Amino acid sequence: QVQLVESGGGSVQAGGSLRLSCAYSGYTFSNACLGWFRQAPGKEREGVARLVTGGGSTAYADSVKGRFTISQDVAANTIYLQMNSLKLEDTAMYYCAAEVWPWNCRLLSSDYGYWGQGTQVTVSS
Repeated sequence: QVQLVESGGGSVQAGGSLRLSCAYSGYTFSNACLGWFRQAPGKEREGVARLVTGGGSTAYADSVKGRFTISQDVAANTIYLQMNSLKLEDTAMYYCAAEVWPWNCRLLSSDYGYWGQGTQVTVSS
């Protein structure tokens, strides 16, 4: 049973930084897609960043390129989302997602079968 548990959300002023963590378990994740998504009130869920385990390739939404970094600590079974230069529009519930032996590994919700419960990020002026 794959489990994903996010942490690290909170409130921060614009221009600040936060680091989200997602602890994963229930699978070896040697061939998996791990990603971060976010959903603001009244908006659709959007992909933010994703990482392919093994090879380590990453991809980012245009809106966060150069500001956010996804990374993995294999020994800790954890992925991170380092968020710098936060903007008001980054305010959302952030979700960790995973798929094992994926057909695709894109920033699309449909590519992921496992989801965490979410952690709130609020950016204020």
